[in-house]
Amino acid sequence: MQSYSLFAPAKINLHLEVIGDRPDGYHELVMIMQSVDLGDTLHLRANGTDQIRIFCENPQVPLDKTNLVYKAVRLMQKKYSKVSNNFGGLDITIEKNIPVAAGLAGGSSNAAAVLVGINLIWSLGLTQPELRDLSAFLGSDVAFCISGGTAIATGRGEKITPLPDLKDIWVILAKYNNLSVSTPRAYKSYREQFNHLYVTDLEDINERTDHIHSGDLVRAISEENADKIGHLLMNDLEKVVLPQYPVVSNLIDAFKAHNVLGAMMSGSGPTVFALCKTQKQAQMVTTNVKKEINDANLDFWVTKMCPHGITVESKGQSSKDKGQR
Repeated sequence: MQSYSLFAPAKINLHLEVIGDRPDGYHELVMIMQSVDLGDTLHLRANGTDQIRIFCENPQVPLDKTNLVYKAVRLMQKKYSKVSNNFGGLDITIEKNIPVAAGLAGGSSNAAAVLVGINLIWSLGLTQPELRDLSAFLGSDVAFCISGGTAIATGRGEKITPLPDLKDIWVILAKYNNLSVSTPRAYKSYREQFNHLYVTDLEDINERTDHIHSGDLVRAISEENADKIGHLLMNDLEKVVLPQYPVVSNLIDAFKAHNVLGAMMSGSGPTVFALCKTQKQAQMVTTNVKKEINDANLDFWVTKMCPHGITVESKGQSSKDKGQR
């Protein structure tokens, strides 16, 4: 019986626009999402029992049924119950590198890795579009995390349109480890303050969606114009999160003062990212901002954009199978 280790990249939002409410209670969104090389590694192995066992050394990661990883396994067990009965439960070990509750889709990326891993272990033969359809039952970012790279995400995030890859732009991530932002709460606050701006007519929603497809940011991505990309960053959720967390707003300003391509909050925050043309610049800016703010709670990562989502790092046989050979 095979086991798999998979790499699950984090994501940032280059564009996040809230268009309106949906009948299912979610928001209608238009986003441009980008994978980065900072990621978690997940090890999946069929354990021959009826249990789903999650292991992680990070105390912030729940090990019970509240974890999106657990929900991903249960989804696959229910959808493919006959195949599932042949394999039993799973042991899943998460090597956590993506900060928790950070607006970087760490939980969603982990769930995406589980869908990909089970597809391989159970030999289901599902395509990426089929896995993305399943992911809609788990959360808005999971579909993007499966294929990753650079993409437009619409609907509540589950409709994915790939864009040309961005590979050579460096990314600084910065997060106060004593801050976390609830994504549902951020969207609730946005609804309370800005619902008078919501679009309700389907034609208007489609027009707004089409606009991003033909807009300046997509054009800049197609041209690999890093300067324009940095200039065109946009996130509606900053309107509700930054007033509540002035240290996050100050962090964005600190990055911008060092002539980065652009700086913005990712997703619902509180992680801030800054874009740079070179690794050397990214490291220099990180050093300077770290000195200027001088807060032990502020963590930094220097990474770069990557052109993929979930990837297989290694595969092998479980110890039980090896003993039968």
